[in-house]
Amino acid sequence: MEKKIDKLSLEGKVAIISGGASGIGLGTAKLLAQHGAKIAMIDVNDEGKKEADKINKEGGYAEFFKCDVTSYENVKNTVNEIKDRFDKVDILFNNAGVTVRKTVVELEEHEWDFVINVGLKGTYLLSKFVIPIMAENGGGSIINTGSGWGLKGGDDAAAYCAVKGGIVNLTRAMAIDHGKDNIRVNSVNPGDTDTAMLRDEGVQTGLVKDAESEEIYLKDCGTDRPLARIGMPEDIANAVLFLCSDLSSWVTGSALVVDGGGIA
Repeated sequence: MEKKIDKLSLEGKVAIISGGASGIGLGTAKLLAQHGAKIAMIDVNDEGKKEADKINKEGGYAEFFKCDVTSYENVKNTVNEIKDRFDKVDILFNNAGVTVRKTVVELEEHEWDFVINVGLKGTYLLSKFVIPIMAENGGGSIINTGSGWGLKGGDDAAAYCAVKGGIVNLTRAMAIDHGKDNIRVNSVNPGDTDTAMLRDEGVQTGLVKDAESEEIYLKDCGTDRPLARIGMPEDIANAVLFLCSDLSSWVTGSALVVDGGGIA
């Protein structure tokens, strides 16, 4: 019997991760590095440099590139810098995103623009400049961070739901357009996940911190989802690893929901 090839191995691959300084982006950077990928972490948060250094100290390979994903020139220059540094890009994880918890009536125009620009324009700009590199390289995998609320909607989050719904369908359009270049495009759609963003809006989400264990969980979430806990960045990172690995070589245009069964 022949020895099985490790289809989760990312040895020799180069991955760009936006929003890589914290939360889901950072969790994914760590996991992909553990599987052999070289990581280009991009973020406006300078903490990304410290996190990249930690990955390197633990035996992985990561570099931090400060980048505002809403800026055409900044994204263009950063992608060119990454290409010059690594020579190629195999994986793009469009993960940067923000939220403002308001209805359309309550939202100020600048708040709407902020959420839309970071999440949707940022995904467009990074994809615009990375896809030609991937095509020249023979293909690649793009994963866009959507949300369960991009599939079913949610309360007091009009701009966020608009962005995430847009990302889910943009993913399908990109998969159709760029399959000919051997580029797979999928979205990962998390439910409530233990990130700084979720903690900041704990009252609205029902997030509770146990006084003794300091464990974060959703109050009475057993009535809302079969797996009665919130997600961890590692849960989402595992899904991203699948979508950028050879295990998903015939998967494109999909919207993979990772939410503990919340929209089941």
